[in-house]
Amino acid sequence: MSRLELLFLLSCFPYLFHISDGGSMAVQNENMPPSSPIRAVNLGGWLVTEGWFMPSLFYDIINNETLDGTKLQFKSVTQNMYLSAEHGGGSNIVANRTNASTWETFKLWRINEDTFNLKVDNNQFVTLAGDGVTVVASVPSPGSGEKFQFQMLRNSIKQLIRVRIKALNNGMFLQASTDLVTADYDVQSTNWGDDDPSVFEVKIKDQLQGEYQLCNGYVRIPVGWWIASDPNPPAPFVGGSLEALDNAFIWAEKYNVGVIVDLHAAPGSQNQFEHSGTRDGSYKWATATNIAQTVHVIGFLASRYANSSSLLAIELLNEPQKSNLSDLSALKGYYQDGYYAVRNHTEKAYVIMSTQVYGANTDTTELLDFASNLPNTVIDVHYYNLYADNFKTLTAEQHIEYVNTTRSAELRTVTRQNGPLSFVGEWVAEWDVQTASKEDYQKFAQVQLDVYGRATFGWAYWTYKHVNEHWSMEWNINNKIISLKT
Repeated sequence: MSRLELLFLLSCFPYLFHISDGGSMAVQNENMPPSSPIRAVNLGGWLVTEGWFMPSLFYDIINNETLDGTKLQFKSVTQNMYLSAEHGGGSNIVANRTNASTWETFKLWRINEDTFNLKVDNNQFVTLAGDGVTVVASVPSPGSGEKFQFQMLRNSIKQLIRVRIKALNNGMFLQASTDLVTADYDVQSTNWGDDDPSVFEVKIKDQLQGEYQLCNGYVRIPVGWWIASDPNPPAPFVGGSLEALDNAFIWAEKYNVGVIVDLHAAPGSQNQFEHSGTRDGSYKWATATNIAQTVHVIGFLASRYANSSSLLAIELLNEPQKSNLSDLSALKGYYQDGYYAVRNHTEKAYVIMSTQVYGANTDTTELLDFASNLPNTVIDVHYYNLYADNFKTLTAEQHIEYVNTTRSAELRTVTRQNGPLSFVGEWVAEWDVQTASKEDYQKFAQVQLDVYGRATFGWAYWTYKHVNEHWSMEWNINNKIISLKT
C-alpha cells in the first residue's frame, strides 16, 4: 500500500463509516436517494489548492507576497502621487492621484518570482503604446509585450516597501518625472532615494490565498477545469491532478468508497474567490465560450469515470456567484447541457447542481422547478455561520438556535417530495464566537449533524484536514467535538 493510498484510506475509514456491500452507492429509481443519506467529507485543498488551508506551503516561495491576484498600489516618490489607470483602463497610466482606489489598484499575474503582468480595473493589461514609451492599459490579454520585471526593496523586517518596474519590451524602467508615466528611464542602478523618478512606494492592498497554486463511505473531491488538459494544462496551472484523481478512484473501488467529483473551478472563474481558479478576483465564466468549455470538462470527467463502481455523482459547478438574471439563465442553460453531458455516459450517477451564492438576495429555491424535470438530480446548498455581519454578534446559544430554526427551515424549502434531492455540500463546526467552550462547539456540531442529516441526499463536511483546527473533520473527531456514532 502506498503512502498516498494509506492517507486516502485513513481519511475515510477509522471512525467515519462502516464498510458496505456497495448497494448504498447505487441509484435505484428516478430521484431516489441512496439507501441512507450520505455522510461525506470534502477533500478540500488537495487538487484545488487554497493557501489558507496550510499557509506554510507558500512560505518558501520567493517573493511570496506577490503571488497571482495580489493587488498593489504604487506611489511615485518624486511626484508624491499614486499611479492610476485613467478611466479604469483603456488609456494612459498617470501619476496624479492623491488617494488610491480601484483605478489606482493593479492586480498581479505572476510569471516568475520577479516578472508580472499588471491588470487594471476594467480587466485590461498594462503595456507600452505605439511610441514604445508611453505606458497605457489597453490590452485585453497579456503577451510578451506586457511583461514587467520588479526590482524590490524591503525594510529591516523584510516587508516590501519600494519597487522599480522595468518594461521588458524595451528594457527601460518606468518613471514619473511628470504626471505621465513613461518607460524611458535607462539608469540601471538606484539608491532608492526620493529623488529617483523610477522608484515607487508600494502598498499591498489585498491578496488571494494561492490558487496557483468521511463518513459512511463517501468523499467529495473538488477539481479544477484544467484537469481535462492534464498533463500539460495552460499556464499558470500545473499538471498532475488527473493522475491523482485516477488514483483516488482506484483506492475508492478497492475500499468501497463513493466519490462525488465536484467541478470547483471553471474556465473564466464562476466566482471572485481563489477556489474558483481566478488569478486576480475577477470572474467571467458566464460566456458562451467558457460555458462550452465547461460542458466539455464535465463530459471528459463523466466519460473517464462512468464505469467506476465508486462514481456516486458529478457536481456541475461549485458556488456560482449571483450577479444578475442573465447569469441565472446562463447557469440553467449550462446545467441542462452539463446534465446531458453526464447522461451521455451514465444513467446511474447523480448530477448535482449548486445554487447561486455570494450575491444579494440569493434564492436557494430558484433551481427546484428546473431540476425537477431532470431525473436523479441533487440541489447543493452550503451553510456557514460565517462571512455575514448578522453572525458576528451572535452568542453560542444564538448560533445553535439559528441552525435549529432558520437553517432547518431553509433546508425544508429545498427538500420537496417529488423534486430533486437536497444536499448540504459544505458546512463547518466553526463560528466567530471568541469565548466558546468545548461543550459549546460540541453542541454546535451536533445541532448541524441533526439538522443537515435531514437532507435527502446527505451532507459533506468542509474539510477533512486543515491547519485551522475546527475546519478539520479529522481534528474535530479526534478531539471529540464531532461524534458520528449512530
